[in-house]
Amino acid sequence: MEVAVADREQLVRSWNEWDRLEEVVVGRADGAQFEPSEPACRPSVRGSGAIDPFPSGAKSRSSIELANNELDNLASVLVDRGVKVQRPTAVDFSIGLRTPSFAVPNQYCAVCPRDVMITIGPEVLEATMSRRARFFEYQAYRPLVYDYWRSDPDMIWSVAPKPSMNDEMYNQGFWDQSAAERHTSMHSFEFCVTQDEIVFDAADMVRFGRDVFVQESMTTNRAGIEWLTRHLSQRGLRVRPLHFPLDRFPSHIDCTFVPLRPGLVLTNPERPLREDESTLFLTNGWEFVDAPEPVLSDKSMPSYCQSSKWLSMNVLSISPTTVICEASEFPLHELLSSLGFEVIEVPFRNVFEFGGSLHCATWDIRREGACEDWFPLLP
Repeated sequence: MEVAVADREQLVRSWNEWDRLEEVVVGRADGAQFEPSEPACRPSVRGSGAIDPFPSGAKSRSSIELANNELDNLASVLVDRGVKVQRPTAVDFSIGLRTPSFAVPNQYCAVCPRDVMITIGPEVLEATMSRRARFFEYQAYRPLVYDYWRSDPDMIWSVAPKPSMNDEMYNQGFWDQSAAERHTSMHSFEFCVTQDEIVFDAADMVRFGRDVFVQESMTTNRAGIEWLTRHLSQRGLRVRPLHFPLDRFPSHIDCTFVPLRPGLVLTNPERPLREDESTLFLTNGWEFVDAPEPVLSDKSMPSYCQSSKWLSMNVLSISPTTVICEASEFPLHELLSSLGFEVIEVPFRNVFEFGGSLHCATWDIRREGACEDWFPLLP
């Protein structure tokens, strides 16, 4: 007898950022390289200006070991909480890339699966990516995706169209703009990637059941949002763009706008949501609560970290009542505790220089719960 779809166990299913986590992928730092300078990324040593050149080649063995210790510890904490943990496959990121459109001397790492992969209901979606050095980063997760695809007949596997990443795909003068030029471009939401090709990183997306919100940013352009809109609307989902006009270098939404449970979003006080877009949330009863000032300032972040101090907000919800936070962020612990959350403290500062924190370093495969409509009222 054929088993009804509703009665089959779904291995891949995740509709939002807060329902009880059942299975997750945690990144690894093995083989990590320093990100090369390219049109979408101009890395610099923190606090040095042009004095110290940014390193090239492999990251040090000690920094990789320190990051892996923290990633392994996170994996153990999740297992202790009943979450099944998967890890990416080792990839030789030291290999350079040469395509008909571009070349880079090396790749990057597999610490941040959230940047590359996203689960939306029963669908696994591979992002286009916006940086050349991350073009083939999906290969670290392909063996896992194949396992899910073979084991779960209800899984949908989609791969977004790969962009050319040729020189014309980027605004070549972006990194040399004056303060006045940057002010103008950020308010018109024109960044280092042009609007000519479909470009998006998965970490610019945040899931609220039937609604998927996408930040327009340095890593996701309007063509990328349009592709996502057409693609996901075929399954009855709604894609809604979000804009944060005061963010000079917007890249990935999970240090800016982080839903914690139904009705509550952790927000960045330095990057408020555009007023006309916040109306939708307020009309439907959602509350915004500003994250406190991070313990680490921008100046005291790790020297090779290219992220902002707001990695403090990059938390991982494992249920509507439980949140994993970086261990040193005491003001955030106090805020979340006052809001009724159990806070699990996990050291993670050594992961920061690899591109993210707890949310970035994970990709949830399965969460409890169904696709709900959290925005039935239009403003």
